[in-house]
Formats: sequence, structure tokens, C-alpha cells
Amino acid sequence: MLRITVSTLLSAFFMVSLAVADSDPILTRQHLMEDTRDAAKVIGGMLKEQQPFDAEAAMAALETWKKTAMEAGELFPEGSDTGHDTEAKATIWTDRDGFNAKLDDFNTQVDAAITANPDSLEALKAVAGPVFDTCKVCHEGYRVEKED
Repeated sequence: MLRITVSTLLSAFFMVSLAVADSDPILTRQHLMEDTRDAAKVIGGMLKEQQPFDAEAAMAALETWKKTAMEAGELFPEGSDTGHDTEAKATIWTDRDGFNAKLDDFNTQVDAAITANPDSLEALKAVAGPVFDTCKVCHEGYRVEKED
């Protein structure tokens, strides 16, 4: 007799979800941006002194941003402008050179932050600000702001 447990079903569902996300650029980029947002919360919490400075956590967040800088550009292929409640603006595809330039700026600032290896709150403030600025500029031109 075949017994299927809840944990077996959940495991199967999780594996299928991962496979779908990997094959769907919209879902993959949404997961990547969620990780990016979570990293920003870590650094933002330190900058706002809502949590103590932690050099290891700051570097881990910067490495998450580096992953985004390296992978995001490829996750906006033609035809991925609709679906899954995407927040991507059409300008990503109509101004691809501008979008790529913003991603390059983000990558440059993230690299500078990682190279600086911030070992204090003041050092983190100096390198995180320019990274956050590149996020803001890109969001203003290439991301649809959802109403709450």
C-alpha cells in the first residue's frame, strides 16, 4: 500500500516550486529582489541604529547585493514584461541601454563597498549610501510602485 505523508507532499511541492522559479525569469528575479530587499533591511537597520553594527552581517548583505548585480540583468529577457504581478516597467525593454547602465552603476558601488570591507558603522555608512542611491535611481525609472 502506498503511503504519502504530508511532509512528502510538501517536499515535492517545494521541489516543483524551485524548478518553476528556475525556469521562469519573473519568479527568479522576484526571489532575487526579495533577497536584495532583505539584505537592505540588515544594512538599513544598522545605519538607523535599530540593530548593532555587525561586520560579518554587513558583508553577507553586500555579497547578496553582489549576487543581484551579477544576475539581475539576465532575468529581464524579452517577453518577461508581464505576469506574476511583476513590478518591472516597460522602460526596461524600451530603454535597455539605460537599464543596463543603472545595473552597472549598482555593480560598481557594490564592488566599492565590498572592497572597503567596512569594519565600523561609520565605514558602512560611507559605502552603503552610494549603493542605496543606485537602488533608488533604478527603482524610479524601471520599477512600478505598487499601491498598498
